[in-house]
Amino acid sequence: IQQIFKQFFYMINAIALNNLLLRKDVCSWSTGVQLRFNISQLEEWLHGKNLQQSGAAQMLEPLIQAAQLLQLKKKTSEDAEAICSLCTALNTQQIVKILNLYTPVNEFEERVTVAFIRDIQMHLQERNDPPQLLLDFKHMFPVSIPFNPSSITMDTIHLPASLNLDFLNEV
Repeated sequence: IQQIFKQFFYMINAIALNNLLLRKDVCSWSTGVQLRFNISQLEEWLHGKNLQQSGAAQMLEPLIQAAQLLQLKKKTSEDAEAICSLCTALNTQQIVKILNLYTPVNEFEERVTVAFIRDIQMHLQERNDPPQLLLDFKHMFPVSIPFNPSSITMDTIHLPASLNLDFLNEV
């Protein structure tokens, strides 16, 4: 069950983050607030179902950081440093894409300046990120089934002759 929810939450993260990276109309402060609220509801649900150790909540980390990125101030060099230290689950290309797509929804917000984006890129240039923008939402984690040894020993098993397993030898 834990592996299923880890996979499911990965897919939620990948699809939501990919939509965020591809749609300018959803890159805003208010979307960041809504995303963070929805993610907290999912985290509470996991906790309520005693699935917090499943790794499912960790699958949402890139989406959480993207939501926080949408909510942070984006003006000064200190803001750029804060963004770089906060967004460790997002690669440079994803951070820059979200900042480029950021759209103010009211007159109190401002667009992200090109100088600020260059500042972010300068801070992140030492990162060795993969050049991948979108997440593979079809990625499947390997299923691991724990081995539970039987309490029955092999010398106590009797194989019926009707199975025609004469080629098996007792060692």
